[in-house]
This record gives sequence, structure tokens and C-alpha cells, in this order.
Amino acid sequence: MPVMRLPDWISEFSKPDHVWYLKRLSANDTLANKSHQAGPYIPKELLFRVLPQLQNWEVKNPRVQIDAFVDSGTEVRSVTAIWYNRLTRNEARVTGWGGGASALLDPDSTGALAVFVFENGALASGATAIHVWVCNGYESEVIEDLVGPVDPGKAITWQPGQPISLFATGVVRTSCALSPSEMPPHWLERFPSAAEIVKRSVEMQALQSLMPDDRLIRRRKCEFEIFKSVEEALEGPKVGSGFRSLDDFLTLAQTILQRRKSRSGRSLELHAREIFLEEGLVEHRQFSHGATSEGDKKPDFLFPSAQAYADESFPKDRLRMLAAKTTARDRWRQVLNEADRVPVKHLLTLQEGVSENQFAEMQAANLQLVIPSSLVSAFPESIQPKLITLDQFIYDVRTLG
Repeated sequence: MPVMRLPDWISEFSKPDHVWYLKRLSANDTLANKSHQAGPYIPKELLFRVLPQLQNWEVKNPRVQIDAFVDSGTEVRSVTAIWYNRLTRNEARVTGWGGGASALLDPDSTGALAVFVFENGALASGATAIHVWVCNGYESEVIEDLVGPVDPGKAITWQPGQPISLFATGVVRTSCALSPSEMPPHWLERFPSAAEIVKRSVEMQALQSLMPDDRLIRRRKCEFEIFKSVEEALEGPKVGSGFRSLDDFLTLAQTILQRRKSRSGRSLELHAREIFLEEGLVEHRQFSHGATSEGDKKPDFLFPSAQAYADESFPKDRLRMLAAKTTARDRWRQVLNEADRVPVKHLLTLQEGVSENQFAEMQAANLQLVIPSSLVSAFPESIQPKLITLDQFIYDVRTLG
């Protein structure tokens, strides 16, 4: 049992002297891949910031010992931050989490949102302790309501009390980041819809020569860069000019965070639709997007069509459904209640691995994971042959109708 409730924990550690680091645990972070990693990856630049004594070229592989508390349980450990400072490696790790006995490294924690708080990490003297919360169920939603969505493969560093933390520290010019002069004028008056931004990412990253899996990953990265550009252009000046009251700040912050969550929830689904069309699937004949299956149930995609699904004489074994969810760990069971006539549910996700136990539960529930090919290696070797890629899924649904 945790030593305190999550809302109390958030209140306790939302102090300006603390530094938060948030990420979703991949199979390489936990022990799901049976790798010999020392623990969850934390960038050495962040460790240098919160533990400045670690950055010491005079000593080979300098290390700093620090107390760590996994407050979502009852674990208390002394962990060691090590900088392997030889040019052949030059990376940092935090070791000593307790192996399989730790909730942080438990294979079943793969995909969970983990919050690392470096207590007093913003002070020049460095952090005095690390506090960790590994989220279960609704807890990830509580955290994301505070900081915005934390997608697989991405991380957020946040120092409470800094309004500018609503944005990245400046928009780095990339192939898809836009300056205000490159945006349609109406984007600077009202925030564009998720569909508009996805459409622009498709225009900027046509990538027709790439397989659907690679196209999806590249475009989603591009779309996020566009989104951040627009966010900075529209909201950055408001943040920079300050606020007349705390309520004004909280109102803007809530608007921004809700927009980020909405974008994250719709992005994968809209990119998949674009790729289905590019791959020659005809909407309403070979797939239906957002159609009703039963009652108020609206799976993301039905194959070959909503009409075929509604036809009781159409064979069930020629029906497919696909849900698109960025993360699967706490949401895959929702998919089981969609499209009652489809015996095997398909779920497209960007989550970087699941544990063998989690995967066994999915299989028992007749859920098939659809994983972009570049992410397959993030799963345990025993699971990899049982995954299908987006390209393989498209091949399967071409001939259903």
C-alpha cells in the first residue's frame, strides 16, 4: 500500500525546488525484456542538472549515492547514480533499484507512467532524495491532467511553479516545425483541429515510398512538431506576458492541457485513416471510420464496412475491428467491449513493450496487438513472433469484402 494518496503526494512534491521527470516505462526500462539494464533510462543531462557532483571528469566513472522512495508502494532504497565517463560509453545510469523485487522494474509495470521527483533537484547543492510513483489505472490520468499527455518514447521534465513548463524550452527548428509566417492565417486566430494538423503533416511528409509502419511513425513525429509550433505561436505570448491572477493562469493551463490530451487521443487514429486511404482501401466499402457497431459503441475502424457488420448474414470470420490507442497498458480492456460480432479484436498501439503476463491476458481475451515494425524489438523475444505490423494488418483486410 502507498504511504499516501496520489493527490496528497502531488501536493507534497509540487514545490519549485523539486524537478519532475515523467515517462512511460518501456520493456527496456523494466525487466520485461530480460535485459541487463540497470534500471529506467534517465538522460545524463538531467542527472547532471539534479546531481551536479556527478559531472566529474577527474574521477573515472564518478557516482553519487542517494536515497530513493517508491512512494506508490513502500520501497525505500539507497540507489547509485553512475556516470560512465569514458568516450567509449559516456552514459549515466541510476542503479540499485532492487531488481525484480521493485515495482519500478516489475515486468508488469511495462507501459506504466512513472514519475520521478528529484527532491531539491533545482538547488545548486543537488537533489537530496528521489521519490517515485508508478501509476496504476486512473492514476496516470490524474498525472496527465497536471502535465499533459506523456506518450510512449517521450518524456517530460518539469519544475513546478514555472509557467513556461507548459511548453518545450523553445521550438527547435526541424523539418516540420513551422514559424508563424508559414502557418495558415486562421491558425493564428484559433487552434487548428487535429485533422487539420494531421493533414499538414501528410503534406509535409508524403513518404509514399515507405512502408505504412515507417510512414506512421515519421508522420506522427512531424505532426507533433507542427502542433508544438502552433501552440507556441498562439499561447507563448500569453505566457510570456504574465497573468493578472492565478485563476487566469490556471484557465489557460487547463485549456492547453486538455488540448494536448485531445490531440494525443485522436492523432494515431487519424494517421491510420490517412494510411488506409493511401494504401488503396476505399472508405465505406473496405473500411468504416467511427461508425456505430451496437448502441453507443463506436470502434475506431470496422472492416470491411459498417454495412457488412450490420448484415447478420455476413460471416463473422470476415469481420475485423481496429482500435487505435497510443498506450495499451491501462486501456486495452476497453477494446473488448467494442464490436460484439468481431471475435478477435485488433489494437494498434505505440506502447514500447508489454510483459509476458500482460500479453498472456490479452491473448486469452482474443486481443491481437498491431505494432509498427520499428517498435517490435522493444517487446520480449517470446512475444515478438505473435505481433503483427500495420502493413500485415492492411494485407489481411484488403480481401475481406
